[in-house]
Amino acid sequence: MKILVCISNVPDTTSKINFTADNSAFDTTGVQFVINPNDEFGLTRAMWFKEKQGATVHVANVGPATTEPAIRKALAIGADEAFRVDAEPTDGFFVAQQLAEVVKNGGYDLVIAGRESIDYNGGMVPGMLATLLDMNFVNNCIGLEVDGTSATASREIDGGKETLSTSLPLVIGGQKGLVEESDLRIPNMRGIMMARKKKLEVLAPAAATNATKDTSFEKPAPKGAVKMVDADNMAELVNLLHNEAKVI
Repeated sequence: MKILVCISNVPDTTSKINFTADNSAFDTTGVQFVINPNDEFGLTRAMWFKEKQGATVHVANVGPATTEPAIRKALAIGADEAFRVDAEPTDGFFVAQQLAEVVKNGGYDLVIAGRESIDYNGGMVPGMLATLLDMNFVNNCIGLEVDGTSATASREIDGGKETLSTSLPLVIGGQKGLVEESDLRIPNMRGIMMARKKKLEVLAPAAATNATKDTSFEKPAPKGAVKMVDADNMAELVNLLHNEAKVI
């Protein structure tokens, strides 16, 4: 089985987010980037298939050269080869088109992507990718088993879980549950050294179109000031809750 894991390079959740150019562009100054967590769950599951079933695992990213540390981490975790499409990931449709070309040229049986990235939270790429490739698709995937060309996948639905039988080739949008956080892997020194020798091929972007354009960003409203009320002053507390907060 040949697997492609699609990875995004996203800001660490502890990063302080700011915008530039009149709030129309993301400010990367001082921001630490990591592999998108949903993608990392997928990569870990792919490594399980490699170890248990002898699968070949490749990773692909659409982004500039600054994304290569994240790609190298994926190689250090155990991926066999990597591809970087040398283009800015301007919108979900553009990224899906670029990844579709990688899949077409690679002949993959299983494509694992995160259900969404934690920066823009678009949630578009896996479904678009499956449509462009005319492959079966399971989103919000929290469990996956493969036996030959048959697959059994579990996904989250409102109020529960659904189990599906499908066949390869297959695209999934993975998330936590595909593996647990405790299963995620930290590259060891041997893996890091081996990653330096593994193939990381830079690909020219395919001709593609953008379906959307970011025009501006806006931060959430700041939290209001906190008013402290003496523990013995119940009348004042009730007054504030009733007349100011209007919750009673």
